[in-house]
Amino acid sequence: MSITDRLIVALAALAGGLGVAASAAAAHGTGSDSLKTAAQFLLFHAPAILALAALGGTGLTRALPTRLAAVLLLVGLALFSGDLALRALYTRPLFPMAAPIGGTALMLGWLAAVIAALIPARR
Repeated sequence: MSITDRLIVALAALAGGLGVAASAAAAHGTGSDSLKTAAQFLLFHAPAILALAALGGTGLTRALPTRLAAVLLLVGLALFSGDLALRALYTRPLFPMAAPIGGTALMLGWLAAVIAALIPARR
């Protein structure tokens, strides 16, 4: 497994852990529905990113487009969930338009995953 793949796996695991933490905070009354949404996005996307790392790492899909999909999902999560969490916990945005940019990156990440799945793997 390449260093890039290891970093993707580590960041996906971090996203999962942050999703659990945000869920716990939301369940105990901290934040708002925005924090719950941030937690859900983290928890839903973490396994998908892990799967992309596994698919690219084992050669079932081509590594480069699969890594691109994973990176887009990670960037999208950081921007989208990060912005929602900061707004919920500190009433401050990450930066203007962070959530919409993050949401767009998430959609592009899923599109990149579709493309990665359709490109025949090298045998």
